[in-house]
Amino acid sequence: MALSLSSPLCPRLRRALLRVGLISALGSAGLSLGSLPVQAQTAENNTAAANAGAGGKGAQIYCFMRNSGNNHQVSWDAAYAVIKRQNDKLFKTSPEHAAVMITEAVVQNPSVFPDCGRYLGDLFTKPEPKP
Repeated sequence: MALSLSSPLCPRLRRALLRVGLISALGSAGLSLGSLPVQAQTAENNTAAANAGAGGKGAQIYCFMRNSGNNHQVSWDAAYAVIKRQNDKLFKTSPEHAAVMITEAVVQNPSVFPDCGRYLGDLFTKPEPKP
């Protein structure tokens, strides 16, 4: 039976193989399942972020951009734009509330947003007034 990496069962298959120790056994024997563990983890992370709603999507964008070397302002602008667009209410989400939504998503899913905690403080600093 051939393993299809595009199969929707990849995350389930990966978890099952991890349970029985097959992935680690294959790795120690010098064999590989290709990029199955990485793709399964990415799919799980995307699902977790989507389930967290607009805050999860904003956190995913903010954390990805910061981890990629972008500064706070650029990352914040991109994440906040997505959060505002996701809201179908009459009033748009305030920047303060959006920062809290991102923080909640990161704190509730630390494995989905690794190393992002170090950037959360930047969400709550007030910009310096321009002269």
